[in-house]
Amino acid sequence: MSNHNPGSPVNASSQQEKQIEVEGKEEVKSVFDKNIIIKGSLWFALITVLTIAGIFFYNNTGQTVEALKHISYKYIAICLGMLFVDLMLGSWRNHIYIRKLNPEVSHWVSFRANVANMFMGAVTPAHGGAGPAQIYVYTSAGVTFIDAFAVSLINMGATLIFMPLAGFVAIMLMDTSYVSGIVPAMLKYGFSFFLLFLLAFLLAFWKPVWVGIIIQKIANGLSAVFPKRKEKLAAWAEKSYVNISKYQQTCSVIIKQHPFLFPLSLIITTLLYMNKYCMQYVILLGLGVNASLVQVISIQILIQFMIYFAPSPGGSGFAEVSISVLFGKIVPAALLSIFTLLQRSFLLFFPAIIGAYSVINLLRKQTQRQHRKQATETV
Repeated sequence: MSNHNPGSPVNASSQQEKQIEVEGKEEVKSVFDKNIIIKGSLWFALITVLTIAGIFFYNNTGQTVEALKHISYKYIAICLGMLFVDLMLGSWRNHIYIRKLNPEVSHWVSFRANVANMFMGAVTPAHGGAGPAQIYVYTSAGVTFIDAFAVSLINMGATLIFMPLAGFVAIMLMDTSYVSGIVPAMLKYGFSFFLLFLLAFLLAFWKPVWVGIIIQKIANGLSAVFPKRKEKLAAWAEKSYVNISKYQQTCSVIIKQHPFLFPLSLIITTLLYMNKYCMQYVILLGLGVNASLVQVISIQILIQFMIYFAPSPGGSGFAEVSISVLFGKIVPAALLSIFTLLQRSFLLFFPAIIGAYSVINLLRKQTQRQHRKQATETV
C-alpha cells in the first residue's frame, strides 16, 4: 500500500509529469496534420522547381543538356554511399542517448526518427516540424515524451554550438570575393538566429529561473496590450516555466549520468556535417570540375548556415539562390543548374523521400488506431 497521500509532493510531481506527457504528445501529433504536410510539400516542390528552372534557363540550356553527357557516374555512386553514412550518423546521434534511456528501442526506430525529422524539416518553414516529427516517432515506439524531447534538445544544442563555430572558421578560410550580393545579409540573418537560439538554449539549461522570469515579463507585457487574454497568458507563462524546468532537470540527469555522451554527440555532429560538406566536392568531381576542397567546404558551411532558419519550407528558394551565387564562382554556368539539383537531391530530396515513406506509415497507423478506437466506442 502506498504511503503517499493525494496531496503529497510526490503525487503532485507525478501528476505534473503525466500532464506534460499528454500535452506534449498532443502538440507533436498536431504537426502530423495531412493538410499541413500536403500544403508544405506543394510549396516546397513549387519553389524548388521554379528556382532551379530559373537557374537552368539563365545559364544557357543548350550547353547544360550537352554537359549531362559527361557526368562521371562512379562519383554519383560514391555520393550514394556518403548519403547512407549521413543517414546513419544522424540516427546514431540520437540513438546514443535513446539506448541509455530505453534499451528496448532499436536503432531502426532512431533511423526512422531521423528521416522523419528530415522530411518534416523539408516541408515546414525554418525546419519547424523537424523536432516534433522525431519526437513523435520515438513516443510511438514507447519512449516517454520528456526523454524524447530532452534528446532532441541536447542534440539541437550540439548543432547550435557547432554551426556558428563552423561559420566563423569558413569565413576565415574562404576567398572573400565569394561574399557579395545578398550573401552578407543572409549571413547576418543566420548568425542572429543561431546566436539567439544558442543563448536561449544555454539560459534554459543553466538558468531556467531566469527564463521563467523573462517569460513572465513577456506575458505581463502582452496582458497589458490584450487584457482579455490575461488568464490565458498567465497560464501559458506558468506552463512554459514548468516545462522548461522539467526538461532542464531531465537533460541534467542524462548528462550527469552519461557525461561522455554530449562530447560524443558533438563529435558525431561534426562528422555528420563534414560528410555533408565533402559530398559537394565529390559531386563537382563527378561533373569534371576541379576545385579547392577547403573552398568548397567553406562555401557549403555558409550555405547551410544561411538557410537553416530560412522562412520557406526546407529553405527552398534561398538554398538554390545561395548555391548559384556562391558556387557560381567555381562551377561553369552550363553545369550550375545540374550541380544545384544534385546538391539538393543528396542533401535533402533523397532523405526527405525516405522520410516521407516513414511519415506516411505513421499517419496510416495513426488513422487505423483512430478507426479501431471509434469502432470499440461504438460497440
